[in-house]
Amino acid sequence: MTEHTFNKDALELTEALIQRPSITPEDAGCQTLIAERLAALGFANAHMPFGEGAVATDNLWSRRGTEGPVLCFAGHTDVVPPGPLEKWDSDPFVPTQRDGLLYGRGAADMKASLAAMVVAVERFVARHPEHQGSLAFLITSDEEGPARHGTLKVVEALVDRDERIDWCVIGEPSSEDALGDRIRIGRRGSLSGMLTVHGIQGHVAYPHLARNPIHAFAPVLDALVRMPLDDGNAHFPPTSFQVVKVVSDTGAPNVTPGSLSARFNFRYSTEWTFKELQQKVAALVGEFGIDCTLDWHLSGEPFLTEPGTLTDAVTEAIRDVSGLTTELSTGGGTSDGRFIAPAGVDVVELGPVNASIHKINEHVKISDIGRLATMYEGVMQRLLT
Repeated sequence: MTEHTFNKDALELTEALIQRPSITPEDAGCQTLIAERLAALGFANAHMPFGEGAVATDNLWSRRGTEGPVLCFAGHTDVVPPGPLEKWDSDPFVPTQRDGLLYGRGAADMKASLAAMVVAVERFVARHPEHQGSLAFLITSDEEGPARHGTLKVVEALVDRDERIDWCVIGEPSSEDALGDRIRIGRRGSLSGMLTVHGIQGHVAYPHLARNPIHAFAPVLDALVRMPLDDGNAHFPPTSFQVVKVVSDTGAPNVTPGSLSARFNFRYSTEWTFKELQQKVAALVGEFGIDCTLDWHLSGEPFLTEPGTLTDAVTEAIRDVSGLTTELSTGGGTSDGRFIAPAGVDVVELGPVNASIHKINEHVKISDIGRLATMYEGVMQRLLT
């Protein structure tokens, strides 16, 4: 396969995936397209649907080889909704090339990565049909949504049958300014609190006959915002606390409300466990003696891949293609790595520049698609030959 053909294949597969409007949790045939190409290489495909109705999720587990170590490429075929179509310069589900860029919903997050992975594996297997260990793909269609019937369920199934992954490369758009300038070696945990303050509704002219939950919550909010957390550590930035919602209203200007609901979120480092954060908040709220209910939702715990075999393979593969010295980062939001890493897997995220993800006119640099595929091939070369 010539370099021109290699790059052309990566671009054409990216375009074919963008044409499929796979808005979460729809897959729209993306996984079937990928599975067909992998089957031609000797991969054993297992389609693993989970959930029903509106949350029905398509998942693909595909593996070539039976021995370890196992190098897995992971990603998602689902995309976020395009938003107002009239604000796009071209149809978000018609891949369009302009000025060296490929436009379309999912171009950067993360259909270019999936295409690059598949094409990279095709060339690697052609060059190394008897490669060491095993290659695998873990692909879901619900990463952008609730993420309850996708990677989480597939990993649980793999653990139940003692099928191990050693290394995982996720195609999340990790790069900041240039392809490969940054990779994710971990992610912060995400813990959300839902606080309901119970008051007594009443007439504003008779506050002594009511109990205003807004007044009760005000000092609690101040204390939460000023609550000391941590300064981060060698791999993680400081834990952050953000209030994202406060609602308390009756619809009338002369009535004090009977309740208030607030939602807040911690993006936390390995300095904490989620239980420690829960206990800290409960203790602080308890100091104010307000009548309230506190509920929690854990989206994922923090994970970290210590620098070693996988990170070395990825950074060296990037350096060979781009000459860049890669920054190892744990920034950004959550990813499906939070479900894969707890199974004892080393996880690294390497993908396109993330400047346009989830935005109107999402795009990826066309030349970066083939270069990303070459990076993925370099990782395989270092780990499985």
